[in-house]
Amino acid sequence: MGEKKLLLDVNEKPPVAKWIILALQHVFAMFGATILVPILVNASAGETVLTIPVALVTSGIGTLIYILCTKGKSPVYLGSSFAFIAPLAAAFLKGGTAGAMTGVMTVGFIYIVFAIVVKRIGKNWINKLLPPVVIGPMIMIIGLGLAPSAISQIGLATGAEIEWKAVAVAVITFLTTAIVMVRGKGFLKIIPFLIGIVVGYVSAICLGLVDFAPVAEAAFFSMPGFAIPFVSYMPSFAAILTIAPIALVTMAEHIGDHTALSAIIDKDLLKEPGLDRTLLGDGIATFVAGLLGGPANTTYGENTSVVGMTKVASVWVIGLAAIFAICLGFLGKFTALVSTIPNAVLGGVSLLLYGFIAVNGLKVLIQNQIDFGKSKNVVVASTMLVLGLGGAAISIVAGDLSVTISGMSLAAVVGILLNLLLPAEKEEIKESEEKVEQKETTHV
Repeated sequence: MGEKKLLLDVNEKPPVAKWIILALQHVFAMFGATILVPILVNASAGETVLTIPVALVTSGIGTLIYILCTKGKSPVYLGSSFAFIAPLAAAFLKGGTAGAMTGVMTVGFIYIVFAIVVKRIGKNWINKLLPPVVIGPMIMIIGLGLAPSAISQIGLATGAEIEWKAVAVAVITFLTTAIVMVRGKGFLKIIPFLIGIVVGYVSAICLGLVDFAPVAEAAFFSMPGFAIPFVSYMPSFAAILTIAPIALVTMAEHIGDHTALSAIIDKDLLKEPGLDRTLLGDGIATFVAGLLGGPANTTYGENTSVVGMTKVASVWVIGLAAIFAICLGFLGKFTALVSTIPNAVLGGVSLLLYGFIAVNGLKVLIQNQIDFGKSKNVVVASTMLVLGLGGAAISIVAGDLSVTISGMSLAAVVGILLNLLLPAEKEEIKESEEKVEQKETTHV
């Protein structure tokens, strides 16, 4: 599968100096995306839902948990998932911290249940439950649903008074990210969003848009603001359906990332350590993240790219990167500096980021050659897009308990049901029958 032999295999430990340098590359690769998730969730909710220190710490802890669950056989880094930005904000607005974090823990529990099922009966059923015609629109809804947030951060929303400095910073950030993404080489091409944030931040400083007061007030070392159930809040299932269905999207992403990494390291990770173990590691990591007040974890394509670029697949490197991430979460001055990034910078990055997510959904449909000449595919995809982007919501009331499923979560559930329940078209049935006949003839 791999084109070139690995310089360091999965269980090989590099010399100390090289070990540190390689680990820092993974930290840089995950950093931009990991800090963006709490920032964007908070911007979407209009209140503090997540904190950067906790996101960094839970990312590192989650990665170490994953390494343990996979017996050190899979060089995967886990970071904060973009798929949960809108659902986390919506869950917080409905059920506060309790609703949001209970939802994240539930996602982890769903992963664990799926891991057990995969262990018992295999993984073929996942393709039937989550075919590309369902996964593609789900990913598109995640990106397109967040588009208004990016426009608002830039300051170009309808009726808003345009601030030329903010728009200029957003444009600089956007162009930098886009140019690095298109023209960047080597490691630079892997971290376009991080470079965009840095360049945008510097331009914002030059235009006087950055307030350094929080940095001056922050301590050099500080304890992250963990939110722990039964200590900080009582668990609440009020917003569980707002978040839980998104686990299906990230599960498909999980399988895709492991398949891509398998090709790079010339080892089938879905067989050894096995999909059951990788899902278990991802699930426990996400559950622990929710337990500490952090965002749901997911496998990071950026870090997979680092493995492909360096040809170093050592879990020792991934583990050290995780430890570095945990340490960063306790550096008060550093996290305070990150918190001073202006909305204009975030808007410039998000303009590309959210579109990038949506296009990835479109890419799933194209790569799997989904035939929209077939009415069933049209019905499934179009229904999902309208429900997900139209703001549809269904509330279920049972006594004192009220549960609402809306947006992309509702779209995911409806899409899965439509795909399973709608009958296949006559042409598809005829093709299936012909294939069966051909097999029978071959056996005879």
